[in-house]
Amino acid sequence: MENGSIIQKILNSPWGITTEGIPVELFTLTNNNGLIAKITNYGATLVGLYVPDKKGYLEDIVLGFDSVSDYEKFTPQNPYFGATVGRYANRIANGQFVLNGKTYTLAQNDGSNHLHGGLKGFQKHVFQAIPMLSPEGPSIRFKYLSHDGDEGYPGNLKASITYTLTNNNELKICYYATTDKTTIINLTNHSYFNLAGEGNGNILEHKLLLEADNYTPVNASLIPTGEIKSVKGTPFDFTTSKIIGNQIEKLEGDSSKGFDHNFVLNKKQNVFGLAARVEEPISGRIMEIYTTEPGLQFYTGNKVNTWGKEGKFYAKYSGFAVETQHFPDSPNKPNFPSTVLKPDEVYQSVTVYKFLIK
Repeated sequence: MENGSIIQKILNSPWGITTEGIPVELFTLTNNNGLIAKITNYGATLVGLYVPDKKGYLEDIVLGFDSVSDYEKFTPQNPYFGATVGRYANRIANGQFVLNGKTYTLAQNDGSNHLHGGLKGFQKHVFQAIPMLSPEGPSIRFKYLSHDGDEGYPGNLKASITYTLTNNNELKICYYATTDKTTIINLTNHSYFNLAGEGNGNILEHKLLLEADNYTPVNASLIPTGEIKSVKGTPFDFTTSKIIGNQIEKLEGDSSKGFDHNFVLNKKQNVFGLAARVEEPISGRIMEIYTTEPGLQFYTGNKVNTWGKEGKFYAKYSGFAVETQHFPDSPNKPNFPSTVLKPDEVYQSVTVYKFLIK
């Protein structure tokens, strides 16, 4: 458990009170190598992640805010920075889906579509927090009971999200859930990364590799058409490492829009494997993303426009999100991997962000 003078540890401190009067805490995890993750029980949200560059300089690489009051605000002031989003990450067309012959109606909080769990998704709730030291590294489990009918979803859903800052310099997130009534679920983390350091310019010079030969094309409101299309010969081809800004320029129409698309990972569903690799050339920081999920939403922060930590301004392209997930609108697309969870089943998912230096 000890390496040099650093020993893994977990510290917690009060971090304000929500508008509903609920106290919030901030937990600081430090691994044996000195990496630091700051996570709050408000929305099981990753607030800070301090990773060394090639010179050993530790810097925060995730966008976020300094107070819980800022996290309580809705988009675009808070575009889900670092949040655990659910019950259903990403979009559901027209805020509706049919399950066992019954139509369920959800909030339309993204035009006519339902986005990231609705008006008060997981990211707007205070979770129970259980800190733990483990052989892997410091860990914290967040638990939440989403009641039957919450945001229109069926079933009492018991969910837990466990963050571990491993001594192999990984941030590991494990998702677990059960229900007492057939429902749908799709959980992810919505962190925005800038491997040069949050607030240090844009991510257009980052290089991205995606282990995805296919993606799901979308309509004008970002709902998948249902087609699974090859990336070959398109700007969506990141099968070899590409500079993100160069690929944005190749997009048809308004090239300033950027990416907000689901990629179909090459690996088999429920099999843990490499999904993506991102490199920032100046700092030398590299992040690899591993997951059991079948898809990954790559978003280049096209609508980011807000003040962030320590008075820094986050503009368009200030960070990128790599949301491991099931596909958007899967409840309305029978050909997509199912997001249905039954009472006799367990929902489990694992995503790991591994940090290296070049």
